[in-house]
Amino acid sequence: MTASPTTQPITLRAASEDDCAVLTTIVRTSAAYPGRYRVMVANQRIDRDYVLANPVRVAADGDEVLGFYSLLVPGCGGAGEGELDFMFVADRHRRRGVGRLLVDDLRRLVADLRLERIHIVSHPPAEVFYLAMGARRAGTIPPAGRVSWSRPYLVLETAGG
Repeated sequence: MTASPTTQPITLRAASEDDCAVLTTIVRTSAAYPGRYRVMVANQRIDRDYVLANPVRVAADGDEVLGFYSLLVPGCGGAGEGELDFMFVADRHRRRGVGRLLVDDLRRLVADLRLERIHIVSHPPAEVFYLAMGARRAGTIPPAGRVSWSRPYLVLETAGG
């Protein structure tokens, strides 16, 4: 754990129903999705059913949620594989190591779940982050539906298998 600017350690925990509104706000207001990318997040909602059905983990400083990720198991891929569905850090906490803490926590979770591989369909500007975290480029997802741009398809091999 690292110390936050308020000197409290950042904690990593399972999301609860009480976190849904703030998780939705983090997604919908993310500055990482400007202009044409806004369509991806404008109507996203993290609700009770989603949090109860999927592993959703939160980085928090006391009561303040700094960011979160969620995992689909199974997601795309086969047995022993999962899919990163969401990974967001609140705008004011970006570039402070929160994303790295979330990825480290993701690695522990997938090891506990004995998953060998995590699939990531990345937001194009986030690809550099995932590559720095050890993911590798596996292809490109072509535009479809409301998504009018290609998206990097990445794979993160894990030690969980």
